[in-house]
Amino acid sequence: MIEIKNLTKTFVGADNEVEALKNVNLTIEDGSIYGIIGMSGAGKSTLVRCINMLERPTEGSVIIDGVDMGALKESELRAKRKEVTMIFQSFNLLMQRTCLKNICFPLELIGVKKAEAEKRAMELLETVGLPDKANAYPAQLSGGQQQRIAIARALATNPKVLLCDEATSALDPKTTHQILELIKDINKEFGITCIVITHQMSVVEEICDRVAILENGEVVEEGEVADIFSHPKSSAARHLVYPDGGVNPDILALREGEQRIRVVFNGAVATERPLIAQLAKDLGIEASILGASTKSIGERAYGNMILGIMGPRSEMLRAKEYLESVADVIVEEVDGDVE
Repeated sequence: MIEIKNLTKTFVGADNEVEALKNVNLTIEDGSIYGIIGMSGAGKSTLVRCINMLERPTEGSVIIDGVDMGALKESELRAKRKEVTMIFQSFNLLMQRTCLKNICFPLELIGVKKAEAEKRAMELLETVGLPDKANAYPAQLSGGQQQRIAIARALATNPKVLLCDEATSALDPKTTHQILELIKDINKEFGITCIVITHQMSVVEEICDRVAILENGEVVEEGEVADIFSHPKSSAARHLVYPDGGVNPDILALREGEQRIRVVFNGAVATERPLIAQLAKDLGIEASILGASTKSIGERAYGNMILGIMGPRSEMLRAKEYLESVADVIVEEVDGDVE
């Protein structure tokens, strides 16, 4: 278990101080895939660097499996970092070394014999699906392949925790999906706790169990991904979940006799028959789509839409009950002040 308690990090410059993290408190369970998300400057990368003490917190503590990381001597901290490894957006591979030698590198640093290190590296090349790239150099690989090698290197020391700092930000959507699938497979096979730092809600939706949302160095919301996605409470969460801002405020002016609902698609199976058209056909209830932000990942739908339903409240409740009967669809009443 990872416990982050009252964590604060202040950077002191010549003319000012910047409080990058402010009293952060999080608990991350063993074997989970935990997301930390926020916009640029929210403090995400500072937080992940404090977890493995690449940045020393100004106040507070990081406790991993009962060990206070900040209380360790440098030699003890280096040993502990074998259990807490990291992958980066820029891959950070050694360009003058082959892929095999890149994976061997952390094993060399801890004194593992060459033959044993190479055997382990070959096993990891199989794990990440690149057994034929042992003698290739990073420059000969695609970005996705380079990240796979970086993941293999991070796994070389049999870590308990894998920190992923914007690990897919430099990749195209298809390759991002493949890397996320690999991380999920590694989490499942080895039971490694994965902490995913990202500014992309789509990454959190696809891979994470729980998520913390950072804004200006503070945790403004934390919980299960499905709960945050369906009922974002903070303005930062709403901005991430509904990046298009929902609906034009002018359109949102309530018409007389109109009821409003928000329909959230949280991985609902997409069908060829439009749900809103089916509502009209089955119940005779016509709904106006006032705004929508939806997308498909595989055969599943994610996102939300605002519907306007004319008539008494009973009609809205009938529509709500009908839509909620669909798996992974969540419906909530809203007023004219939709954010």
